[in-house]
Amino acid sequence: MDQFFVELEAKMKKCLEAYQKELIAIRTGRANTGVLDTVKVIYYGNPMPINQVASVSIIEAKTLDIKPWDKGCILDIEKAIMAANLGLSIVNTGDSLKVKFPDLNEETRRDMVKKVKKMAEESKVELRNIRRDFNDKAKEREKNKEISEDDLKNAEARVQKATDKHIAEIDVIVKDKEKDLLTI
Repeated sequence: MDQFFVELEAKMKKCLEAYQKELIAIRTGRANTGVLDTVKVIYYGNPMPINQVASVSIIEAKTLDIKPWDKGCILDIEKAIMAANLGLSIVNTGDSLKVKFPDLNEETRRDMVKKVKKMAEESKVELRNIRRDFNDKAKEREKNKEISEDDLKNAEARVQKATDKHIAEIDVIVKDKEKDLLTI
């Protein structure tokens, strides 16, 4: 039964990590290289993450510097960032790109908070689906006489406790991100 809870914890942790990874792409007005993690550059016919075709560094509080290893792909990188529609401004210096993070206005900040909360709710639904799946597995084991009825009740309680813990972690992450977004 211990393997059952190890698997449950691993799945819930993976769900939480996926949510945190999604949040990195939501910009807060400060330069963050993670914003570009989802952007793919077509490089010799293959979609590649920017960090595999260039060095990306923060040079100022609101500016990233992207230096491609192959200067011939600088325009491809610029097009990919523009196509990603992240609301960033790009200056091509010839051998690097300066990506500027514009200040966020109040309306944009509020929209981003709504997006963060929507993503959080989707992650909570995923956690509840994991809970349901594991409760079903426990019921199946009880039905097959692999565990007792008391073991089933204990398993369901532990599954619920794990679900509550991870949902609370998402709530904390949302509060932190909301505070980050609304701080000017």
